[in-house]
Amino acid sequence: MWTNGEAKPSAFGQRDDVAARVRPATGRLWPGVPKLPPLRKGGAMDADSRIRAAIEEHWRASERGNTEAEHAIYATDAILDYPQSGERFRGRATIAAQRGGHPADRHFTVRRITGHAELWVSECTITYDGVPSYSVSVMEFAGRHVVHETQYFADPFGAPAWRAALAEPMPGRTVAGA
Repeated sequence: MWTNGEAKPSAFGQRDDVAARVRPATGRLWPGVPKLPPLRKGGAMDADSRIRAAIEEHWRASERGNTEAEHAIYATDAILDYPQSGERFRGRATIAAQRGGHPADRHFTVRRITGHAELWVSECTITYDGVPSYSVSVMEFAGRHVVHETQYFADPFGAPAWRAALAEPMPGRTVAGA
C-alpha cells in the first residue's frame, strides 16, 4: 500500500489488490468480488488504465464480432505481423479486412493482460470452430492507438511422459499426454 492508503501498482501496472482477486486460469474476478475502479491520478483515469480499458474493449468487441469497435484501437497506419506465416498487414482497414474474412466461428477468452506505457501483452485462447489455439498479442502504442501488433499462435500439444512427475495442471486445465 502507498502511504495514502491506495493500493500500490505492480511492476506491470496492475494493482496488487486486483491481482490477488483475479482467478489465474481465466483472468476474471473470483465470484462475489467487486471490480475495483481503475487507478486515477488527479481525478482522471491514468494512461495505463485507459490503455488497459481499450485493450479489454478490443477483446470484448472481437468476441461480439463488432468489427468497428474491435479495430478502433488501431492507428490508421498500424502494422500487424504474424511471424509464423511471415505475413504483414499494413493499415487499420487491411487489418480489419483480413480478420473480417475469416471463415471459422471464432471465440476469444482473455487469460491475462499485462503491460505499461507503450508495450502491452495479451494472452488469449482463440477457438476456431471449437478448436483452441493459444495466442500472445504484443501491442505497441503511440498515444492511445496501437501502431504495431505482433501475434503469435500455438496449437495445444501433449506433455511428454518424462515430465509427468515434475508438472501439475494449470488451473482449469488437465495435462494431456503426448
